[in-house]
Amino acid sequence: MENHLKVLICDDSALIRKKLRNILGVCQCKNIEEAQNGLEAVEKANSFKPDLIFMDIVMPEKDGIEALEEIKRNHPAMKVIMASSAGTQSHLKKALECGADDFIQKPITLEAITSIIEKAIKEEREDNAHV
Repeated sequence: MENHLKVLICDDSALIRKKLRNILGVCQCKNIEEAQNGLEAVEKANSFKPDLIFMDIVMPEKDGIEALEEIKRNHPAMKVIMASSAGTQSHLKKALECGADDFIQKPITLEAITSIIEKAIKEEREDNAHV
């Protein structure tokens, strides 16, 4: 069943963006945008207004933590999932302190993304039920 989540993928690796887009396709996500650095992520968060953002930590222009801080300052309800292969405890702690909603370790798996998407769809339905 197709969902209506708007998802932003932010990673400097085209290969990772493609893999994540393919996984999101399996999860029936059709409304997907991409950014290749933190600066683009902030711009797309403002214009595209995604429900869910998958953000790498280590990127050029503006790293994922800096982008996360700016996005959460402007859109506190936007869900941001940090992803990194360089996922040290200090990265995890900093991401959560800055408002990340979750943190996943690369390589990203179908199971991890499916779980996050299912949770986001459930929250979206609950929010819409209260409107």
